Amino acid sequence: MALAVDAMGGDNAPRATVEGAVAAAVDFGLDLLLVGRRREIEPLLLAASYRGSRIGIVEAEDVVGFDEPATAALRKKPRASVRVAAELVKDGAADGFFTAGHTGAAMVTARAALGVIEGIDRPALAAVLPGLGRRRLLLDVGANVSCRVENYREFALMGHFYAQEVLGIDRPKIGLLSVGEEEEKGTGTTREVFGLLRKSGLNFIGNCEGRDVYGGNVDVDVVVTDGFTGNVVLKVSESLARLVEEALKQEITRSLQASMGFLLSRDAFRSFKKRLDYTEYGGAPLLGVKGAVLIGHGSSNARAVRNGIKALHDYARRRIPERIRAKARDLAPPVPVR
Repeated sequence: MALAVDAMGGDNAPRATVEGAVAAAVDFGLDLLLVGRRREIEPLLLAASYRGSRIGIVEAEDVVGFDEPATAALRKKPRASVRVAAELVKDGAADGFFTAGHTGAAMVTARAALGVIEGIDRPALAAVLPGLGRRRLLLDVGANVSCRVENYREFALMGHFYAQEVLGIDRPKIGLLSVGEEEEKGTGTTREVFGLLRKSGLNFIGNCEGRDVYGGNVDVDVVVTDGFTGNVVLKVSESLARLVEEALKQEITRSLQASMGFLLSRDAFRSFKKRLDYTEYGGAPLLGVKGAVLIGHGSSNARAVRNGIKALHDYARRRIPERIRAKARDLAPPVPVR
């Protein structure tokens, strides 16, 4: 199994992507294709002292910048690294691709190169979040800023199947993110979505609030929302995690007693930090396309890239896109699902 890595995508590319790819190849024994400018990638491989044979380079001269339109990879830059990575999957040279670059460009190229699962109009980014007691799935977290009512049902379906296959939940509880638990709360769109999901045959438990994303009053496994709201939730969560970490450091250094307490609970603090650190998760899979695609945070460092590539490998090895496709293609609303 070979995986394509968009070496030029991300704020810290290509250094972080190359270093992360080397770590993934060494630590997990993965075969990788770094897609990007050879003249920039080769010196970084040498600097990382990599002498193995698991990493190849595929030349791609262009890069889609974060300030460019998502369609740039299709219309103006046919040799953009993200597009070449997607086409490697299309041609069978790679089993999936990872990018920490332009999310919109990744989605557009993935749709064009790989196609969309039958019955799905809008692919969605799904983030697995830590929770009290168990993990939760949040989607969409950035692929679709605005959505039609039917798209929410598609997100719920894909989240249902992903939670079954990856989180091991036989009958996932689906919740709709809103400003209150009552059916009449929310916007006109969310109220309409509420009625559609109630008739979907899914295990829809109703509205949930922001506090329920990590564990609150509502017991939920899959939280459905639009990409704008989901991305805000994700970014606020990352910021809060950093705030908690820094606040703990400040409190620990305030007194000798606090420092001694930290030393006694150092392992617990390390576990706590790891649990909230987004770099541990690596990225979010793009559900709904006919292939394995994982999109990392734009500010991904080498550790995040390493873990993102590992997550992509697991996603592709378990053939999750094919399993979702097999389950979803024959469904027409509102046929109940298991």
